[in-house]
Amino acid sequence: MSDTLETLHKKMEAAALALDFEEARRLRDMISLMRGGATATEAKEADVPGLTRQQPGAMGLGTSQQRMTPPPGWRPPAKPDPMTKGGKRRRSRDP
Repeated sequence: MSDTLETLHKKMEAAALALDFEEARRLRDMISLMRGGATATEAKEADVPGLTRQQPGAMGLGTSQQRMTPPPGWRPPAKPDPMTKGGKRRRSRDP
């Protein structure tokens, strides 16, 4: 498998140097599929022109997290008052 990846990589570089960018793109996609676990025949038969690549910068911090939308009419709970948080009340000492 690594020999096939190496030969595909060399063919891709040669196609790019020859300015045959369509062939280089096809070889790049085959290499990506093979690295993902596809066999050489599966990668060759795959229909990859319909696939789109992720745009640079699309995976920043927190962008992969799903945004939750609350149900209609939902309000967040009231925040606790920091002055009354925990503890007992102190009694004042009368002299």
